[in-house]
Formats: sequence, structure tokens, C-alpha cells
Amino acid sequence: MASDRRAQGQPDEAAPKRAGGSGGREGAARVSPRIEGFVVHALDLVSLLGSVQARAMFGGHGLYAEGVMFGLLDDGELFLKSDTATRERFIAVGCRQWTYVNKKVRMENTSYFRPPDDAHEDPEAMLPWARLALESALRSRTVKTKKRTGGAKRGTKPGAKRGTTRARAKGRTR
Repeated sequence: MASDRRAQGQPDEAAPKRAGGSGGREGAARVSPRIEGFVVHALDLVSLLGSVQARAMFGGHGLYAEGVMFGLLDDGELFLKSDTATRERFIAVGCRQWTYVNKKVRMENTSYFRPPDDAHEDPEAMLPWARLALESALRSRTVKTKKRTGGAKRGTKPGAKRGTTRARAKGRTR
């Protein structure tokens, strides 16, 4: 058990990395035992997804799998990502949306929802919600990649011929 290893002074492989990736070296940011315990619990809840990591960010933690952030931990609560394809599933069962106060002191709604209470009891109950969140995050990554590249290969201008330089395109030669 993770707490047994810590009590015996042995490192806990499942323990979350500290802020800055210092791995517990001197000068590393300290995470309170209560928060660290919740991060370990949250990682356990989503463990059936496969390899999941928690990364410290903005006073909370992000949950990552397959290279995308699909969940966040804030103030001792777990929130999972949604999108237009999954948002209604969270709303239909009364899940609370994660909000934050922006610089203009205005509440901002996000695409993250707290899963139903019964999903917080064990990994099997959390699995369907975690899958929805991971699928949302993967779809979001695909959309962002297409927007960034404009659907074309990176570094090419629309309508540009391959092998031409900007100087040649303007009629100048080398």
C-alpha cells in the first residue's frame, strides 16, 4: 500500500510528482499530505484508463493520459473534461460544473464537471465518466491541431507550390 511505503520511509512510485518536476529534491515545492493523499486517491479512481499522471498546476493538479489533460483536481475535488458530445450526460445526472473567478472578478464556466458522487467510490464506477472525459480531450486535441495547421501541412501557405521559396514566388531569383 502507498501509505505503508511512506510510513516506512520508502518512496511511493504512485505518488504524484511535485511542482517543477523536482521529484522531492531540496528546494522543491511542498504539497500538503492532505492534498497529496487526494491526488493519489484520484489517480486510483481513474487507474482503469491505463497510464495516468497528475501534474501540479495553478494550485491544483491536471490529470493526463495519452498526452492530453482530461481531468483536474481543485480544492479536494475531481472534475472531468466534457465537450458538446458529452456535456449533456454530465448535466443529465446533476453534475456540478467547475467554475473559477477570472481577472475581472467574474465567474467563468468551463468544460469540466464533477462526476456523480457514486463514481467517487471506486475505479469501476468512475471508469465510464473517465472514458467520456478522455474521449472529449482527444477530440479537443484533434480540433486544435486542425485549427493550428489549417488542415494543411505545417509551414505551407495555401496555394503555394512545393519547392518554391518566397523570393521565387515574388519573381526574384537567388
